[in-house]
Amino acid sequence: MFPANAKPIIVFDLDGTLVDTAPDLLDSLNHCLNISGLQSADPVSLRRFVGQGGRTMIERAFAAQQKQIDDVMLDHLVEEFRDHYAAHIPGQSVFFPGLIDTLDRLATNGYELAVCTNKFEALSLRLLKAMGEAHRFAAICGADTFAYRKPDPRHLTDTIMQAGGNPHRAVMVGDSRTDIDTAKAAGIPVVAVDFGYTDLPVHHYEPSRVISHYDEFTLEMVEELMEAATDRV
Repeated sequence: MFPANAKPIIVFDLDGTLVDTAPDLLDSLNHCLNISGLQSADPVSLRRFVGQGGRTMIERAFAAQQKQIDDVMLDHLVEEFRDHYAAHIPGQSVFFPGLIDTLDRLATNGYELAVCTNKFEALSLRLLKAMGEAHRFAAICGADTFAYRKPDPRHLTDTIMQAGGNPHRAVMVGDSRTDIDTAKAAGIPVVAVDFGYTDLPVHHYEPSRVISHYDEFTLEMVEELMEAATDRV
């Protein structure tokens, strides 16, 4: 049960939603591919690999080159990826345009903020701390925070509970099918950004709304989505 004074909450995915991490993810992925004797990936193909964490990214990159990878090698490359990525944080990563003003606006109007990502928790926290904004989020939950991760809806609902938010007054913001499927399974409205990392345009996955810039993430839209969700309960 959530606290009686729980705030309405906005939960963000991280890579491709809050932060444009593509250059650094690509560098770390290519480090793993290069030490494995494979060709480097390019920025366009990277968008097909991101969404469920480093492990899945590596698996997809190998599959794209018709290469097999066993669990032992995959475990090794996941560690290589994590170490390489951590050593270069924050690298070239930047917040998407309009994001900081949006976070300010939400906080000023009484919304709790949280992060629910399939990036490892320690890397997520390290990145947001390095970029000077970790303090904004009541919870930063990664792929290893719980015993499950997106698209399991419990990853989202437990993030909300850890942040002290109200799950009946919540909105998810993401950039991929994984985020959209997670929110739908949790019964929570989801706003998809169309500038993130996805194999198909996000409107194909039928989110509650699609935005192209954070200037479009208005308080009016948030309230409308939350009220519509409450009416369905």
